Amino acid sequence: MDPAGLINKIFQAVVNIDVGRKGLSTDGKEHYGRISYEDGISTALSSFKEAQIFADPQTLILAELAFLQQELQFCHDSDTDTKSSLVQAVQSFEDALRSLEVVEDVVMYQGAEKTYPVSPKYRIQGFPRDAFHIACMTHRTRLHNVLRAPGINMIEKAVLNQRAANMTTAQGGYIEKQKKSLK
Repeated sequence: MDPAGLINKIFQAVVNIDVGRKGLSTDGKEHYGRISYEDGISTALSSFKEAQIFADPQTLILAELAFLQQELQFCHDSDTDTKSSLVQAVQSFEDALRSLEVVEDVVMYQGAEKTYPVSPKYRIQGFPRDAFHIACMTHRTRLHNVLRAPGINMIEKAVLNQRAANMTTAQGGYIEKQKKSLK
């Protein structure tokens, strides 16, 4: 499947999850809610697994960004902590996409690389710990924090684990792009 089709599947998955959650909490709609929720979770899991197969950093980031933007759209206005976290994640992934643009331009990236300290604190495998790496690392932490919450069912945990694995895969692909730009 092409990246655009993948993003569309992710949008639909989040819609089904949201409809399902609302149905589960509405008398008389529990059955429909459960079906919609399970369909959404299943579609999300297969979509994120499919994104990992691409192993393309941009596709992985776009898939996660699409999921987060949809979650933000369905987030209740009074849920300020969740909204704040989602807004930060979206901004972080938008910055990561900007880093992807720069890493593709060898001359520009070689210049940008010189602005990062050589201390290991600011490097990953010797390469700059830039916005792309920061987005992946902070999001992986965010996902692992959610995994620690009690009451999350195993299929939802599988989706969270897959999303975290996708961040690791995205970073690996991004490091390859950094190597190519800085050789």
